[in-house]
Amino acid sequence: MSTPAERGPNLELRDFLRSRRARVGPDEVGLGPHAGRRRVPGLRREEVAQLAGVSVDYYVRLERGRTPNASSAVLDAVARALRLDQAERAHLFDLARPRPGSGRRRPTPPQRVRPGLLRILDALTATPAMILGHRLDVLAANPLAKALYTDFDALPHRDRNLARFVFLDPTAHDLLADWETAARGTVAALRLYAGRHPHDARLNELVGELSVRDEDFRQWWADHDVLRYTHGIKPYRHPLVGELDLAYESLTLPDDPDQSLYLYTAEPGSPSAHALDLLATWSASTTV
Repeated sequence: MSTPAERGPNLELRDFLRSRRARVGPDEVGLGPHAGRRRVPGLRREEVAQLAGVSVDYYVRLERGRTPNASSAVLDAVARALRLDQAERAHLFDLARPRPGSGRRRPTPPQRVRPGLLRILDALTATPAMILGHRLDVLAANPLAKALYTDFDALPHRDRNLARFVFLDPTAHDLLADWETAARGTVAALRLYAGRHPHDARLNELVGELSVRDEDFRQWWADHDVLRYTHGIKPYRHPLVGELDLAYESLTLPDDPDQSLYLYTAEPGSPSAHALDLLATWSASTTV
C-alpha cells in the first residue's frame, strides 16, 4: 500500500485553500491598509499562517497538499483564518483528512429508497417532494414534484440527475426563474459531495461531461465553491401555472447520509400557494 507521500500532493486541497485565500481581503481580518501592495487578490500565505497561529512553513506545506496528518486544531484555526462557513469547513476536513476507505477505487453501490419513504412521497399530494442521492441523483419523486420539474421516471437511469436537468435540459432555463443562482448552487453541492467521495467514478464521468458540454459549469467548477442545501426559497416560472416562490427544506435521512428528502411549500394564501394548488389539481388529473 502506498503512503500519502508516495501518492503525491493533495491537489484538491491545494486548489481549495488557494481559492479561499484569494477571497479574503486583508481588511476583512483586521490587517487594514498596512498590508502593503498586492499583485494578487486576497491574503498572502504568511498572513494566513499568522492568523491561524502556525508557522509559515507548515501552512505552505498544508496548502501544497503535503501534510496528510493535519490535526483538527490546525484545520479549525485555518478555517477561522479563512472565514470559512460550515459547508466550507466540512469540505476542508473532507479534503485534508479523508475518511477511512474513501481512497479505494471501487464502484459506489446503488442506493435504494425504502418502501415506507416511497409511500410517504405518494401521500404528500399537495407538496412537491423528492429524494436525492449520490451526485444529486433523483432517486424518487412524487407526482407533484414531477409536475414541477420533469418526469424523472420517464428518463433513462443515467439522466435521472438534478445537475443534468439544470445544465442539459433546455426547459430548466425557463423553469428556474433565477437559473444562475440555482445552477451555481448545483455545482457547489456537487463539489461538497466530491470532497466526501473523491473516487466516485460516476461523479467523475458526470463532471467531465458537464464540463465539456457547458461552459458555465466548467468555469464554476473551477471556483471550488461548496454548498450544503438545508433550506431556502427558489423562484420558478412554470409553463402551466406561472410564477411560484417555493420554500424548500432538505432533511438528511439518518440511515444514509447521502440521501436527502426535499420538500417544497408555499406561503399559505399567497399567489404561489394558489399556483401550487392549480399544479396539484392538474397533476392529479393526469395521474388518474
